Amino acid sequence: MTAPGNHKTLVAAKGTGSPSIDRRARPPRHLADFAPAERREWVAGLGQPPMRAGQLARHYFARLETAPERMTDLPASGRADIVGRTLPTLLTPLAERRADGGRTVKALWGLTGGVRVETVLMAYPDRVTVCVSTQAGCGMGCPFCATGKLGLARNLSAAEIVEQVRLAAVAAANGALGGQPRRLTNVVLMGMGEPLANFRATQRALSDLTDPAPSGMGLAARNVTVSTCGLVPAIDRLAQEGPAVRLALSLHAPDDELRDRLVPVNRRYPVAEALDAARRYFDATGRRVSIEYALMRGVNDQSWRAGRLAKELNRRGSGWAHVNPIPLNPVEGSEWTASYPEVEAEFVAHLRGKGIVATLRDTRGADIDGACGQLAARVAGQRAAMDTGD
Repeated sequence: MTAPGNHKTLVAAKGTGSPSIDRRARPPRHLADFAPAERREWVAGLGQPPMRAGQLARHYFARLETAPERMTDLPASGRADIVGRTLPTLLTPLAERRADGGRTVKALWGLTGGVRVETVLMAYPDRVTVCVSTQAGCGMGCPFCATGKLGLARNLSAAEIVEQVRLAAVAAANGALGGQPRRLTNVVLMGMGEPLANFRATQRALSDLTDPAPSGMGLAARNVTVSTCGLVPAIDRLAQEGPAVRLALSLHAPDDELRDRLVPVNRRYPVAEALDAARRYFDATGRRVSIEYALMRGVNDQSWRAGRLAKELNRRGSGWAHVNPIPLNPVEGSEWTASYPEVEAEFVAHLRGKGIVATLRDTRGADIDGACGQLAARVAGQRAAMDTGD
């Protein structure tokens, strides 16, 4: 993500092309891949005094800095080498698009092995949020999701997840959102991939984001949200091990018959089990759970389904869940499309009438391939057409 006046508009960076993907390739180790207690030993193993770990963490997490020349507390001799070995470049910008009057910036990044991921930075009156990816592609197979059509290339490392956040924070501070410096306040792990299918890296990244500076970025745990399609054992594990961030359950249907079709993992962890796990998460952390529900025209937007959803939530108590109906971002060539606005309003009203707190999600970037995976697919397709002469 770049500052205004220096951004690309859906143009692949020179020389990036559409590389063949090496799914076995792994990124270099990075300071953010290690817990604070492990960093000193790792740095010492690189032939540096253990104290360097604290210095590097202060630059990276607290100052969001990776330029060796600005790390003047490190010895000039060998400074570039130690920074290159502990804070290696993980993300290369490939394309960028803007929408909503400059308040939404979607970036496509190239990673080790030729894989690509997306990040979306969004400005609101009261906050700045970045949506980041945890996998290159996704293996959950939800048919309405653009990322699901890409399949799973590989898991991201913790540092690759954290670096998306750092770059977004730097971009916001440099005026990427409308020209005025803004401070990043919120992070949602709702981009490409299923975060809890990449549990260890996701958990490490969540700790890096919420640990107090300089060990981490010091974001409030209540301002960090991890999304899942309902991997029940992983939900319970996160509840037990932490950190106590917010949880969003991508439900999309209150009945197993339809959810089996929309979210294939439902065949393993059906609606009742997923909602029970979400309730346990609330009990363990005190964090109200968001129930994500993408409204699809004629598929899951019927009032009776709103009533059934309300019944399922209410039977597990009150005050523990908040429903976010989401107008579906259209995916080119897909049979799935957004509900009519009046149907969306009726769905929300029906939930509220049953005592459920519900807020229709503000969609962003529909005109710039806003749904996760669309930009990656489009740029890859454009490049393929160039390579074949179509």
